Amino acid sequence: MRKILSQEEIDALFSAAQQGPKSGRDASQKKVEPCDLRRSSTLTADQVRVVTALHESLARRLANSLGVYLRVAFEMNLVSAEQLTFQEFIARVPELTYLASLHVMPIDARAALQADLSLVFPIVDLVLGGSGADSIDMREITEIEEQIFETVISLIARDLQSTWAAVIDLNIRFDQRQQFTQLQTLMLPHEKILSLSFEIRLLEARGTLNMAFPAVVANALLRKLSVRWSLFERVASAETRRQLQQRLLDSSFVAQLCLPPSPLTVRELLAIEPGRVLALPLNSSEPIAFTIAGEPMFLAYPVRHGTKKGARVDHRVSIASNLAREHK
Repeated sequence: MRKILSQEEIDALFSAAQQGPKSGRDASQKKVEPCDLRRSSTLTADQVRVVTALHESLARRLANSLGVYLRVAFEMNLVSAEQLTFQEFIARVPELTYLASLHVMPIDARAALQADLSLVFPIVDLVLGGSGADSIDMREITEIEEQIFETVISLIARDLQSTWAAVIDLNIRFDQRQQFTQLQTLMLPHEKILSLSFEIRLLEARGTLNMAFPAVVANALLRKLSVRWSLFERVASAETRRQLQQRLLDSSFVAQLCLPPSPLTVRELLAIEPGRVLALPLNSSEPIAFTIAGEPMFLAYPVRHGTKKGARVDHRVSIASNLAREHK
């Protein structure tokens, strides 16, 4: 026989269903933890360790190359390597600063770079032959100062590409100067980026250099790091080192004995013809450059033995002088 519930009984059942069980072992063991979805893809401890080691080597490389270029003591240290949103990166950018973008190929993506003006003005002053120690009021940089500082950004992009070459093969070049409003359109506000922050000390100046890489670049780098490279756990065996040494010893490079670059006027260039002798500003008793793979490595004298010609090496060219020549 069917039982017909009264209105009071229906209300009591409905109320009990809404309240749930009043007690029970399963209910007492439930533990609720808050979840921040914005932090769901942050770097792991292992990733932070490897990314930090990689870019500490970048800081040392830049300190050396920029120190040679500017001919002053240049100190650069990695402060942080973290994953955050592009909106959070933008919030840290000061109002008066230098902003630029780097073009990363073949991914065809753009990274952001920010440098404090407290570093830009002393560097520009040093490039122009100044002391770099004069006090300068904070202001917007001029077009000439901007073009001069672009050479420094190109050096940073070159050393960044060289540092990453052990992990991932990318072509990184200076793209263009960016205004603050333009910078905000480089990436999506909530896109996860890899943010690198460096502290730089130059004479009496101190400031920061920050880089932001979009998710497509950061993820490609992190995948390569996790799969192919570990600075802390991967130790090459003796056999691997021997094989690598043999491959390097069997490598071949083009060697050339070259005269130094000499300026010619258009009149002299038009007058060149077979049999004409050009007078170069070089003493015949001085050695000339002996290049390996296009890089001057030694100074040598041209010699001849019978019908064969060769080079008698005098001394080795220092690495510092090579770097100084590249940056001129």
